[in-house]
Amino acid sequence: MAESDLKVLLATMEPVLHPEPYGYAVWTGGVVPVAPFATVAEAEGLTVIAPLAGMRAAGMASEPWARISLTVHSDLAAVGLTAAFAGALGRVGISCNVVAGYHHDHLFVQWDRQDDAMAALWELSRA
Repeated sequence: MAESDLKVLLATMEPVLHPEPYGYAVWTGGVVPVAPFATVAEAEGLTVIAPLAGMRAAGMASEPWARISLTVHSDLAAVGLTAAFAGALGRVGISCNVVAGYHHDHLFVQWDRQDDAMAALWELSRA
Protein backbone atom coordinates (compact mmCIF):
# COMPACT_ATOMS: atom_id res chain seq x y z
CA MET A 1 0.00 0.00 0.00
CA ALA A 2 1.22 3.49 -0.82
CA GLU A 3 2.51 5.63 2.05
CA SER A 4 1.45 9.26 2.46
CA ASP A 5 2.74 10.19 5.94
CA LEU A 6 5.80 12.40 5.39
CA LYS A 7 7.61 11.25 8.55
CA VAL A 8 7.23 7.60 7.52
CA LEU A 9 8.20 8.36 3.90
CA LEU A 10 11.41 10.07 4.98
CA ALA A 11 12.34 7.43 7.55
CA THR A 12 11.77 4.57 5.10
CA MET A 13 12.73 6.06 1.72
CA GLU A 14 15.91 3.93 1.46
CA PRO A 15 17.61 5.51 -1.56
CA VAL A 16 19.31 3.12 -3.98
CA LEU A 17 22.03 4.33 -6.34
CA HIS A 18 22.01 2.61 -9.72
CA PRO A 19 25.55 1.78 -10.86
CA GLU A 20 25.40 2.95 -14.46
CA PRO A 21 25.09 6.54 -15.67
CA TYR A 22 21.91 7.75 -17.36
CA GLY A 23 21.42 10.47 -19.91
CA TYR A 24 18.84 13.02 -21.07
CA ALA A 25 18.32 13.88 -24.73
CA VAL A 26 15.65 15.24 -27.03
CA TRP A 27 14.53 12.92 -29.83
CA THR A 28 12.66 14.40 -32.78
CA GLY A 29 12.84 11.41 -35.14
CA GLY A 30 10.54 8.41 -35.38
CA VAL A 31 11.06 5.36 -33.19
CA VAL A 32 13.37 6.00 -30.24
CA PRO A 33 16.60 4.06 -30.95
CA VAL A 34 17.20 3.08 -27.32
CA ALA A 35 15.10 1.45 -24.59
CA PRO A 36 14.13 4.46 -22.45
CA PHE A 37 13.73 4.52 -18.70
CA ALA A 38 11.25 7.36 -19.17
CA THR A 39 10.03 9.76 -21.81
CA VAL A 40 8.33 13.14 -21.64
CA ALA A 41 6.47 14.54 -24.64
CA GLU A 42 7.15 18.26 -25.06
CA ALA A 43 6.46 20.69 -27.89
CA GLU A 44 10.17 20.71 -28.81
CA GLY A 45 10.42 16.93 -29.05
CA LEU A 46 10.47 13.79 -26.94
CA THR A 47 12.73 13.96 -23.88
CA VAL A 48 14.34 10.55 -23.47
CA ILE A 49 15.94 9.36 -20.23
CA ALA A 50 17.91 6.14 -20.68
CA PRO A 51 21.13 4.38 -19.70
CA LEU A 52 23.92 6.54 -21.12
CA ALA A 53 25.81 3.72 -22.86
CA GLY A 54 22.79 2.88 -24.99
CA MET A 55 22.14 6.52 -25.78
CA ARG A 56 25.72 7.09 -26.92
CA ALA A 57 25.64 3.91 -29.02
CA ALA A 58 22.54 5.34 -30.74
CA GLY A 59 24.30 8.66 -31.36
CA MET A 60 22.44 10.59 -28.66
CA ALA A 61 24.65 13.03 -26.72
CA SER A 62 24.20 13.65 -23.01
CA GLU A 63 26.06 14.47 -19.85
CA PRO A 64 26.11 11.61 -17.32
CA TRP A 65 23.48 11.61 -14.58
CA ALA A 66 23.21 9.33 -11.56
CA ARG A 67 19.85 7.68 -10.93
CA ILE A 68 18.79 7.30 -7.30
CA SER A 69 15.54 5.46 -6.64
CA LEU A 70 13.62 5.82 -3.39
CA THR A 71 12.38 2.34 -2.57
CA VAL A 72 9.48 3.47 -0.38
CA HIS A 73 6.11 3.11 -2.15
CA SER A 74 5.05 6.73 -2.00
CA ASP A 75 1.47 7.79 -2.58
CA LEU A 76 1.17 10.09 -5.60
CA ALA A 77 -0.87 12.45 -3.39
CA ALA A 78 1.69 12.54 -0.56
CA VAL A 79 2.62 16.09 0.44
CA GLY A 80 6.16 17.25 1.17
CA LEU A 81 8.40 14.40 0.04
CA THR A 82 9.73 16.13 -3.07
CA ALA A 83 10.24 19.38 -1.16
CA ALA A 84 12.11 17.55 1.60
CA PHE A 85 14.62 15.74 -0.59
CA ALA A 86 15.00 18.71 -2.96
CA GLY A 87 15.75 20.91 0.04
CA ALA A 88 18.28 18.46 1.47
CA LEU A 89 20.07 18.22 -1.87
CA GLY A 90 19.84 21.96 -2.48
CA ARG A 91 21.50 22.70 0.85
CA VAL A 92 24.62 20.88 -0.38
CA GLY A 93 24.47 22.44 -3.86
CA ILE A 94 23.11 19.48 -5.82
CA SER A 95 20.50 19.91 -8.53
CA CYS A 96 17.84 17.23 -8.81
CA ASN A 97 15.57 16.16 -11.65
CA VAL A 98 12.70 13.99 -10.44
CA VAL A 99 10.70 11.37 -12.30
CA ALA A 100 7.79 10.03 -10.28
CA GLY A 101 6.56 6.58 -11.16
CA TYR A 102 3.40 5.05 -9.76
CA HIS A 103 5.31 3.33 -6.95
CA HIS A 104 8.61 5.17 -6.55
CA ASP A 105 10.41 8.47 -7.07
CA HIS A 106 13.58 8.46 -9.16
CA LEU A 107 16.07 11.28 -8.67
CA PHE A 108 18.65 12.23 -11.27
CA VAL A 109 21.67 14.12 -9.95
CA GLN A 110 25.02 15.12 -11.44
CA TRP A 111 27.12 11.98 -11.89
CA ASP A 112 30.09 13.44 -10.01
CA ARG A 113 27.89 14.36 -7.01
CA GLN A 114 26.24 10.96 -6.57
CA ASP A 115 28.04 10.11 -3.32
CA ASP A 116 27.25 13.52 -1.83
CA ALA A 117 23.61 13.11 -2.87
CA MET A 118 23.36 9.68 -1.26
CA ALA A 119 24.89 11.03 1.96
CA ALA A 120 22.42 13.93 2.04
CA LEU A 121 19.45 11.60 1.44
CA TRP A 122 20.54 9.14 4.13
CA GLU A 123 21.05 12.03 6.55
CA LEU A 124 17.54 13.26 5.76
CA SER A 125 16.07 9.82 6.37
CA ARG A 126 17.71 9.64 9.82
CA ALA A 127 16.69 13.15 10.91
